[in-house]
Amino acid sequence: MKRALVALALVLALAACGSDDAAPISDDAPAPEAALACIQGKGLDARLEGDSGVLVGDDGPKIRFYLTAAEAEAAQFRGDGEGAEQIGQALLFVEPEVTDEGEELLEDVEACLQEL
Repeated sequence: MKRALVALALVLALAACGSDDAAPISDDAPAPEAALACIQGKGLDARLEGDSGVLVGDDGPKIRFYLTAAEAEAAQFRGDGEGAEQIGQALLFVEPEVTDEGEELLEDVEACLQEL
């Protein structure tokens, strides 16, 4: 009986590790490049910023990508994502004041991040 419980616990633990939310970014299509293509596909000006970031416009939202959603969440707990919204493997940083025009832009960016 004890052996069966241990086996069941192991199976449940392994199943939890297979969560899509915790899956690392694929080498085939890195998230920053996929997000950049989506954002530019919506007619927005955006560019890569380093290996793990995307900048929308000159002073628009900034996106920082992490290997997993858990790592992005941990960055927020460490204080590296203060004021950012976590969307999967990304932290989305926006300026404190968002205009009506900026709200539409932000919705487009969030939609792209949710598609990853």
